[in-house]
Parts: sequence; structure tokens; C-alpha cells
Amino acid sequence: MDSEQRRKRRRPGQLKPGQVSPWPQLFSLSNSLHGLVNHRLLSLPHRVEDRVLFPDHLLLLLASPHGIYSPEKLECVYYHRSNSTAEIGNQELATALPLLSAGAYDEFRSIVRCPLPPTNYSAAVDLRPRGEATAGYSRPPDRAVHSWHKVAYEAALDGDTALVFVKGLNLRPHRRSNPGRFSCHFGLGNWERNDGLILTTEAIAAAQEVVRCLLPRSIHINPSKANGIRVTIGIPSNFHGGARKSSVHVSVPSVAKIYSSGKNSDGGGGPNTKRKICACTMMWNQASSLREWIMYHSRLGVERWFIYDNNSDDNIKEVIEELNSENYSVSRHVWPWIKTQEAGFSHCVLKAREECQWVGFFDVDEFFYFPFPSRRSNKLRVRGQGSLRALVANFSYTSSPVAEIRTACHSFGPSGLTSHPPQGVTAGYTCRLQQPERHKSIIRPDALDTTLLNEVHHFRLKEGFRYLNVPESIAVINHYKYQVWETFRAKFYRRVSSYVVDWQENQNTGSKDRAPGLGTEPIEPPDWRLRFCEVWDTGLRDFVLANFADPTTGNLPWERSQRTNFEIDNVQQLHLTKCELCNMVFGLLRDNTKGSCEIIACHCRSVCGRRGPG
Repeated sequence: MDSEQRRKRRRPGQLKPGQVSPWPQLFSLSNSLHGLVNHRLLSLPHRVEDRVLFPDHLLLLLASPHGIYSPEKLECVYYHRSNSTAEIGNQELATALPLLSAGAYDEFRSIVRCPLPPTNYSAAVDLRPRGEATAGYSRPPDRAVHSWHKVAYEAALDGDTALVFVKGLNLRPHRRSNPGRFSCHFGLGNWERNDGLILTTEAIAAAQEVVRCLLPRSIHINPSKANGIRVTIGIPSNFHGGARKSSVHVSVPSVAKIYSSGKNSDGGGGPNTKRKICACTMMWNQASSLREWIMYHSRLGVERWFIYDNNSDDNIKEVIEELNSENYSVSRHVWPWIKTQEAGFSHCVLKAREECQWVGFFDVDEFFYFPFPSRRSNKLRVRGQGSLRALVANFSYTSSPVAEIRTACHSFGPSGLTSHPPQGVTAGYTCRLQQPERHKSIIRPDALDTTLLNEVHHFRLKEGFRYLNVPESIAVINHYKYQVWETFRAKFYRRVSSYVVDWQENQNTGSKDRAPGLGTEPIEPPDWRLRFCEVWDTGLRDFVLANFADPTTGNLPWERSQRTNFEIDNVQQLHLTKCELCNMVFGLLRDNTKGSCEIIACHCRSVCGRRGPG
């Protein structure tokens, strides 16, 4: 029997045993414009589609394909839970707070982050022009605010299936789950008129936060019909209880929509048209580390980078734009979903599979290192330029059963430093623990299990494929895990994995994810700079200085950029009183690149009102 049900229009409340609730009840648009009492909001160019309540902020999803125009001119407006002035006393019916951040999300939507609502105010937040008077505002009709603890948050097409990413299923980590407990629901129709349709299909795979669904026949035949369709998962009404499986399914609230990219999501081009090796990572406020990580691994053979930006508020966009202008192929993917690293990596597999034969999943503080070869011959032994590419080339032939290459990690400590090393982590940190900790993997995306199940460090493979542990004599990963305190303490803010407890919570204090000897508070131990130092290891530092340093200045490429920006910033801060500083900086940079000198000279001309240094 075809798993796609006939499309039927039903009014809310017309339910039969085992029937899934109609679309208007499941996915009523939280931003319905009908009935809004404030005509001011109608004039805004950005329409709020969905609201998700996180522990520390509110996320708004907007129908704004071209991004947020002038976000500094908007603010978040909150409505009092009561609409009666007699009940709220001196409090206003509406109040406003500045946006936390705003930006593009995908090619059809944008996102805005708002502060949590003040006491007694609703989380059903709207946007309005900044500074507009609150007098005359009244609370609009109730609109849905989805809790982050239970929501379908992302969806993606994959051949004749769709992957749905869901919080709140609470499936057992690191193992497959029975997909027969779930159903899949694709929403069609005019939601604004509270009149919608549902197509229901089977779930064919499930693990952790990812459920794979069969596509409805109409969408499978014409994927362009999927654009903008909301999708969710149905679960038994007693899903988390101990009773027998219920025939009545309840749908998880959803902000997940499917968009067809127009590409072949079944694998992209042939192996000869794909890049040999790519890298994927998820990061938060680590833009300052990105240049070193990308420039270094580019020399080892990595050709493409997928950066999943997990709510950064630093200059990551500008850093990526600069790298792309220097002919590195780097893409930034906005990923606003907290504590979803495993799901994000599964999502990245779909992105990278179209372009890459192999994909490495590792962090921006992790660097592959190939030690000096010994006299003993070994077909795996490679070193220097293209060494990572050469390593995977050993297993790139079609009949190879190896689909995952695992490399052990050596954890480095502060190495006696108290401030971030100006030459970068590879040249600055040289003392580590003796025993390796865990591993990271490079995988063949076409050889992964249908669940895309991963534990961050490795993936589940299809039957017939296996992983290979690379000997430490061949390759290791230098993990600059315990850096100087000013850098390390950021780890206390939030861990990115779904299954790793945040360090400020008093749980799993003995986990390998935590730093030994630290409690739950970001308090620097007096001897921090001396910790995690058992073996002095300068191998990668020596390699970097020998292969990356400028022969004239001794500067490393990422270091030179940082120093030039530092000097320019200082000029901008002091030129109002000492324009002569330009001449001094110009002299300091005279031995640097011509481009750097021209930048300073140009700046000095604008500062001093003359030709500047000659």
C-alpha cells in the first residue's frame, strides 16, 4: 500500500483514532497577520514566521530571503501577558529591547535573536522600528512560541527521502532507533487562511536527533514542489511512557522547511569531478583561529571548507570573505541550533557529499601532523605539501573497503604561556600530555549508514566498509585543547555536543570532555600555565617555521595579517593626537609586504592631510 495518504481537507477537531491532527492545529503560523491590531507591524518589511524559545534568548525566523535591511533600526517588542490596564498597573502594555543579532539564515529566510522577555511579558515577540512609541500598542492574538526542548528544527532533501532534525525525541545516543515508531508529515496549503493539507509517509531510519522520511510521491516526482514545505515527525501519544504503543500520533511542533537546491542531492558529480578532500567544522567565536587552521591544512591538501557557524558574534564573516578573496574555498553555513553538533555534522555530510570524495570532521584547534619519516618504508608514510591528500589517496579506489580514517589526538597544554602566542597555536604551544586522547576521522560520505549516525569523533558506516586506525608514527592530530586561560575559559559557556553536559552543570564531572582538576566555575587555577605538560613536542612547530615562515621577515602568513591589523587599529585609535604615529608604524612595517606599506601610507595621508611617508 502506498505510504502517502490521500490529501484531505478537514476542519480542526475532526479526528479519528490513529489519525494525525490536521495541519492547522499542528503548524498554525505563529506570525499570522490576520487579526493583528497593530497596523504599524504590517508596514515592516520582515514577516516573522516562527519563534523558538532557547534558554538564553529568543530566535525569530523571518520570511526575508535577502537578509535583514538595517537591523540596527529594528528592535524586539514584547507584549504584556495581560491586555487590561487595570491588571498591570503602571506597567506598559508593550515594551521593547534591542536586538542581540540579526542575519541571513538560508536563501529564503533570515534570523533575529532577541533577549528573553521581561517578567510578565510574553515570548511572542515581534519586530518594530526602533524608537517608535509604545503608546497605542495592544497585545495581538496568541501566536505559537516553540520550546527548544521539543521542536523539529531543520530538514533537508536526500534523494527520494528527507532528513528531519528533531529536538525532544530523547532517543538513546550512539545507536540506531526503531523508525517504525514514527511517521512523517509534509504540510501544504494556505496556512494564513488556516486551511492546509498534510501528506503522510513512513520513517525508514532514525538515530539520535535525525529521522529519515520517504518523500511523498508528488514531491519525489517533482522536487521543486518541496520548496517551502514544512515537515515534522509524528510520535505515539504515549511515546515516553511504558505502555503499549499507541495508534494515535502527535506531531512535534516544527519550524523545519524543505528547500530544493536544484542539485543532485544523491551524490553530485562523479569521483573525477569532486575535490579529493574537504573539511567540516562547527565553531563559535573562533574567527581569530580560522586563518591559521585553513592556511595550514590547505598546504596538506584540503581543498574545500564547510564552516557551521553556531551563533558567533565575532568577525567570522569578514575573515571568511578575506580567505575567499585569497582563493581559499570556504563557505559559512548559519547553524543557530545550540548543542546539536552531531546533527550538524550529519547535515554537513549532505552538503559536502556533492563536492567531496573525503571529508574530515575536526575542530579549529586540531591540526594534522605527519612526523619525519623513519628509515623503515611504509606505503602510508607521507609528509609535507599534499600529505593529507596523499594519505586518503591510498584508499580512494572504488573497491577499497576503508571508508573512515581515524587519527589519534595529542592534547597540548598552555606550555608556560599566559597570553595567546602571536605566531599562532602551531608555533606557540609545544608541551603536551604523553598519552593520546580519543581520535578524529576523515570519512567517505557515500559510505555512511543511512542514519548518518555519528559520535562527533566517528561515523557509523554501511555494511561492507570498515575504518582504519592510522599509526601514530604515520600521522597524529595536535589538539591544542588546553590553551592560555583567556582562550580556554570560553569552553565554560556551552559545549556544542548534544550529549556532553555543559561544564557549569555539576554532572559527569569525570568526563574526558572536561579538564582534569577544574570544577564547574571558570576560575583560573594558579598553576594553569604549567598544567598538561608531560612531553615537550616541537615537531609541528619546527615544520611550520620551516615551511610557512617568510624567508625575509620570519613572519607566518596568518601572523602577518594579525600584526598588520593590530597596528592599523592602534593608528585609528591614536591619530587624532599623534598623526606622527603613522610614520613610526610605516617604518616598522617597511620590511613587510608592499601591500601592508601601501595600506599604512594611505591611512597616513587621510590622518595627517599630506602625502604621508615616502
